[in-house]
Amino acid sequence: MRRYITMGARILLGLIFTLTGLNGFFNFMPAMAGMPEGAMNFMGALAATGYFFPLLKTFELVSGILLLFGRYVPLALLFLAPITLNILAFHLFLAPSGLPVAVLVVGLTILNGYLHFDAYRPLFATDQEIEEVHELLVHHRPHAV
Repeated sequence: MRRYITMGARILLGLIFTLTGLNGFFNFMPAMAGMPEGAMNFMGALAATGYFFPLLKTFELVSGILLLFGRYVPLALLFLAPITLNILAFHLFLAPSGLPVAVLVVGLTILNGYLHFDAYRPLFATDQEIEEVHELLVHHRPHAV
């Protein structure tokens, strides 16, 4: 059962980001209608930089494709973590009407991160744990013949 949940959460998140990434380049989905003024100003400022949306949509597209194909999933989730946090903040503070979708995206990202937590475990190791592993590797390495 866990295998199906893992695959379903990964594929759903991958579809969301593949579609939104592609939409950033080809504009095939309708824009959000009736966005509050603050949200419009924020989006306008990001668009005015000239680089932000192409960079964002490239990361969304690449990460979505990686998730869909099940390749480098922990790396794709690392790319998407700050994006999903900003999606949540945007809808929480600037455009609350999109909050349900934002919560879904954040929930799927957290679920996928949890399901792949073993890949991130070394990031949370203490200096002492790293030193112990290093000592084991250095002192118990087989000698070349």
